[in-house]
Amino acid sequence: MPDPQDLSERRARLTPEQRAKLQARLRGGPAAATLPHAIPCRPQRDQAPLSFAQQRQWFLWKLDPASAAYHLSGGLKFVGRLDIPALHASLEALVARHESLRTLFREGGAGVAEQFVQPASDIELPCIDLAGLEAGAREARIADEVRRICATPFDLACGPLLRVALLKTGENEHLLLVVMHHIVSDGWSTQIILDELAVRYRACLQGMEPGLADLPIQYADYAVWQRQWLAGAEGERQLAWWREQLGGEQPVLALNTDRPRRADGKYAAALHSLVLPGELTERLRQQAQAHGATLFMALLTAFQALLYRHTGQTQIRVGVPIANRNRAETAGIVGFFVNTQVLGARLDGRMSLAGLLTQTRDRALGAQAHQDLPFERLVEVLQPERSQGISPLFQVMFNHLRRDHRSLAQWPGLAVQRLDFDEPAAQFELALETWESEDGRVEARFRYARELFEAQTVERLAEHYQALLQALAGHPGQALDDLDILGEAERAQLRQWSENPQQHPDAEPVHRLFERQARACPDAPALLFDETQLSYAELNRRANRLAHRLIALGVAPETRVGICVERSVEMVVGLLAILKAGGAYVPLDPDHPDERLAWMVGDSGIGLLLTQSHLKGRIPGQALSVLALDSLDLAGEPEHDPQVALHGDNLAYVIYTSGSTGRPKGAANRHRSLYNRLAWMQEAYRLDASDSVLQKTPFGFDVSVWEFFWPLMVGARLVVANPGEHRDPGRLVETIRQHAVTTLHFVPSMLQAFLAHEGIEACTSLSRIFCSGEALPAEAQNAVFRRLPQAALYNLYGPTEAAIDVTHWSCRDDGQSQVPIGRPIGGIRTWVLDAALNPVPPGVAGELYLGGVGLARGYLNRPALTAERFVADPFGSGERLYRSGDLVRWNMEGQLEYLGRIDHQVKVRGFRIELGEIEAQLLAQPEVREAVVLAKEGPGGTRLVGYVSARAGQSLDGAMLRERLGRMLPDYMVPGALIVLEALPLNANGKVDRKALPEPELAGSRAYEAPQGDAEAALAAIWAEVLGVERVGRCDNFFELGGHSLLAIRITALLAQRHACELAVRHFFDAPTVKALAAHLPAGGLLAQGSREQRLSEIDSLLSEFEV
Repeated sequence: MPDPQDLSERRARLTPEQRAKLQARLRGGPAAATLPHAIPCRPQRDQAPLSFAQQRQWFLWKLDPASAAYHLSGGLKFVGRLDIPALHASLEALVARHESLRTLFREGGAGVAEQFVQPASDIELPCIDLAGLEAGAREARIADEVRRICATPFDLACGPLLRVALLKTGENEHLLLVVMHHIVSDGWSTQIILDELAVRYRACLQGMEPGLADLPIQYADYAVWQRQWLAGAEGERQLAWWREQLGGEQPVLALNTDRPRRADGKYAAALHSLVLPGELTERLRQQAQAHGATLFMALLTAFQALLYRHTGQTQIRVGVPIANRNRAETAGIVGFFVNTQVLGARLDGRMSLAGLLTQTRDRALGAQAHQDLPFERLVEVLQPERSQGISPLFQVMFNHLRRDHRSLAQWPGLAVQRLDFDEPAAQFELALETWESEDGRVEARFRYARELFEAQTVERLAEHYQALLQALAGHPGQALDDLDILGEAERAQLRQWSENPQQHPDAEPVHRLFERQARACPDAPALLFDETQLSYAELNRRANRLAHRLIALGVAPETRVGICVERSVEMVVGLLAILKAGGAYVPLDPDHPDERLAWMVGDSGIGLLLTQSHLKGRIPGQALSVLALDSLDLAGEPEHDPQVALHGDNLAYVIYTSGSTGRPKGAANRHRSLYNRLAWMQEAYRLDASDSVLQKTPFGFDVSVWEFFWPLMVGARLVVANPGEHRDPGRLVETIRQHAVTTLHFVPSMLQAFLAHEGIEACTSLSRIFCSGEALPAEAQNAVFRRLPQAALYNLYGPTEAAIDVTHWSCRDDGQSQVPIGRPIGGIRTWVLDAALNPVPPGVAGELYLGGVGLARGYLNRPALTAERFVADPFGSGERLYRSGDLVRWNMEGQLEYLGRIDHQVKVRGFRIELGEIEAQLLAQPEVREAVVLAKEGPGGTRLVGYVSARAGQSLDGAMLRERLGRMLPDYMVPGALIVLEALPLNANGKVDRKALPEPELAGSRAYEAPQGDAEAALAAIWAEVLGVERVGRCDNFFELGGHSLLAIRITALLAQRHACELAVRHFFDAPTVKALAAHLPAGGLLAQGSREQRLSEIDSLLSEFEV
């Protein structure tokens, strides 16, 4: 094959006629070798339909008329003697030559927008003299004027859509500021304007004609032709190709942001730039040429790889603008020709960069051969799920541009410099522009939504992009998952955050620490339950007597002993005795169903069970020895401490946790892990003899482990709540006050129930509140600060498979919407990894992997599952890591944020959603006490269902809550149903029992409901007309009936024409039913049907009568 050259550069050198011939050949087909028919001039000169691209711009303007996101702004700096009249005349001639620059947009009689060309007229060129100002004041005024001219909204119906101003900044120094709306111009047009302005200015000074060839057509001619041409066979052929390329499912890019997305999708723009090293650019060109590709394709390849590594998604869609001037007639016209193509990539971790480059090349060339189909037409046909603020089909943009400054040298007597202004509003959450200069240099500009991303996040993104470009240039054979995108400093920072080297080397079994306290302070109160109080010495004696009995029954190290008791003195004595005998306890919560208990008994292989008399019948098993602790005679047993030799790796307890198979699995934890956890906790939070710790967590939940043993190992008091008391906030308040409890734990769900109780302010003894087990809502945290200001609040995290907790965070009143889970405790490693076990950058979501001394041995009798969840450390430590299944990320402070279970990450309407984010917004509502959101499958696919309960004295309205959520969340994240319950059902561990939540009524089961009132009837009639359906009910959803943004615009136009009623397009997203939309219509009702012109005529007649 011949040595390939840069295709883009070669194409750029072609004349317009040659480009048209090339495009015809690329299309293929029997007529490929012939030029398409020329675009004719339209017969009706003053008005025309909108092009497809203009149609989308019209919709976006109607949606948000005040937005500056689609303003094209720039300018020229002149140094030298500027002839202002000549400049003014040149501008007026330019506007006279190009109809687009004097075009307005209005809805016609059928409610469809049209473009209206205005006669050529004088244009304003305001001149502002700033030369006399002091330098600092002058620069400030320049910035103000630039901001004003760029950010002032355009009125597409009234115009003008070209705005210019001239600033005099010195004796011989001027700035020309130019702003246009995108609906009449594009980047190519900007170059035309610059070139023609220079030619006209020179000709004006010389008193000559500029010598510009007549334009064969105007933009409106193209708009008419485009619609006719695409309605034919060629339009269908191209549409079929794009349908095949994009398929039926349209993935949405789940790019992590530093702050939550807004419901309206409006953001200010910010910019980060970097210039690529010259040698890198040259090597990229060479690599591209070696693969028959272009520099543009190489730069896009690296961007796709970047998005893959930051999201983990295997389907990536990027919007790529193309000039769309492949016909000779369009080459010299100012107008909005640019089209956006959706270039998709299918990636997997083992694909090489070279393979991705080849795929990108093939898809780009295929798209180029089918570039005539407007993006807007594609959206209309594919009908992806729509959401205000989310771009359809793609969410990020890539644009490769070339600078052409040759015309700047054509201004006689002037040194001219082109000015680029920062865009005030962001069109997309993230866009990458690569600018190629005449000298071959490439600058990469990341434009991003300022409210979503921290500057350092985008700076880091740019560094990763450059690392991927380096890899593509030097090692294109590397697989995507093997690419090292992290810099050394970033890697060192992650290591510092992820590893806590703190050690507690002198590990001892916790019962030995208790025994030491019993010797040091034998008479100090150790255990309080109901009316019973035991000293350290008495509790130790009772536990010893039972331990000796257990030893006599064969309990030894590694022996698993079951214990099924209610909260009581016997529970504490039994746990201590099992450990003293060298055994490992297996808690069997009597609140669990009999079938579950039977399974746990059989799976754990226990031969001995400790229980209470009234519970003996709950546990089956003929071969099981059973001791009833409340009636057991231990009078003859020794009272001294048993001396059983134990190793740190011996089992301490086996706690069963839910399994994905529906059967619980037993996590086997060691003495070494337990000691590390409790020693860290004491060092961090410092209990002493003056403290009382409330034990209220069911002992089948591992939080109970520290509740039992932490106070007893340091000489504090252990207060055991009565059975069932942990679910009763009123009784908890009484217990806390009665025993001056200083320290307790809540699962967040139970904390919210506790906070709903009116009397908690009386718990003045509380100084430490710990939370774990679920995500802690910021609202619950803030309520603790308000109502229990003397208590410190700590958020801990840890799975049962690692001794109790592995991360910690001291809560603070910082106004943030998310409460972190913090950093690792002593001796623990917390790595956030992607699917290929690569550390992910800060801010990027990944699975949390745990390492260090806290890890459990594994799952009891489940070697395959243990091997699946406890994996080899990929960083070469020789140890294991536990795959938590939890989705987390590092925030900017180096603290972990919990994002939810990986299996709670759902897709609804193609959007990837974290249910925890919706729950957090629900919990932020002042009336809501508890909230949980589920994804439910139904006839219409996956939908979100929310369950809420109200605070004391409050009432909840599901519709009201949905409306509020709609102001803060994208519409696809607003639950379709919100069910109000008295309280959310909790399981035995105090967590929300999702399986016990009621099923919602299916939306599809709703019967037709006729519109009520004139407003609803008028709306329903227009909907039926525009949507082409027989009838519309008051609760029917506009989008579910096939509506889309363009039809929404048409409906608003018809409402205005027939009923003199203005309705904002955005309300279709906020209120997509007839019933809800009618609420946004005028309270005084709609005017009777009739044209606006008729009503204006009637008013005119009435005025004439009064004026007589």
